[in-house]
Amino acid sequence: MIDSVPDLPEWPMFGLAEDVRPAMAAARAAGHAFVLGTLVAVGGGGPRPEGTQMVFAPGLVAGYFSGGCVEGDVAGHARACLADGRPRTLVYGEGSPWPDIRLLCGARIEIVLERIAPDDPALAELLDAWTARRAVAYVSDGTRRACAAGAAVFAGSSVVRAYDPTPRLVIVGGDPTALAIAELGARSGFETTLVRPKGPSTPPPVAGIAYRRDEPAEALAAVGLDPWTYVAVATHDLDTDRAALKAALPSEAGYVGLLGARRRLAGRLAELEHEGLPAAAIARLRAPIGLDIGGKAPFEVAVSVIGEITALRHAAALTASTAQALAS
Repeated sequence: MIDSVPDLPEWPMFGLAEDVRPAMAAARAAGHAFVLGTLVAVGGGGPRPEGTQMVFAPGLVAGYFSGGCVEGDVAGHARACLADGRPRTLVYGEGSPWPDIRLLCGARIEIVLERIAPDDPALAELLDAWTARRAVAYVSDGTRRACAAGAAVFAGSSVVRAYDPTPRLVIVGGDPTALAIAELGARSGFETTLVRPKGPSTPPPVAGIAYRRDEPAEALAAVGLDPWTYVAVATHDLDTDRAALKAALPSEAGYVGLLGARRRLAGRLAELEHEGLPAAAIARLRAPIGLDIGGKAPFEVAVSVIGEITALRHAAALTASTAQALAS
């Protein structure tokens, strides 16, 4: 039904969407109310962490909560929530009113469903912050909701979710390894830009990426290097590499990695020091780039780079969560 939550397809491609804000924006743009589901409690080592979300809208589903154990049932409750507007708390596992629906891992999870109208002020703030790359917190009790930087938790709040800007990945280079990093980055949910100074006028045949032909300093300045932006320098051209590093290392970028042989690294670091880069900036460089997984084929290097960036992202999120808990 186009005016309700659709039946889930046999292949859960909807679950590849980790960030459900694009689905929220699509529903809002179509003038549709939607149901936001948030995983608020996990016991016994569930497959997805607290804060995981799904969106159910007319003709649209995004996100996932399990390996297919509960999504079909959640969709039915979302259909009812969209129709009557009443929030719901769903429990699966121990204490569930539906003992026949179990997670194969034996976990217990709680999910809050809330209906959000397209003109909801908290939704507007959430999507405005997403566009402007501002970090915000979203708080809701299922009927009341607030969204702001440092939004206060109010009585009865069951949903408390931090939203960071969408991660960005900038690759400087144009060889097969650079293309593999760009393709895997785009598939992994990064807003991805490939920079190839003086490269071909036609963009690379890689779906979901932006392309720039200007020099590294100009390209990186145009993209913008904030803490949620990750830079992979992989050109094999010493001058271009050095120009990219001079622009990226002193910036706020969350990661700067350099492709190249370990035996040449000391000389390249000395060049950067000679160019006047502060020692603290040079110390931020990840080189050789990526996790050491032993492979050097293009997609093997890409896996190592995206893996290293992902590990750093989650470590930073854990550190921020610990600091917040200690401050509260």
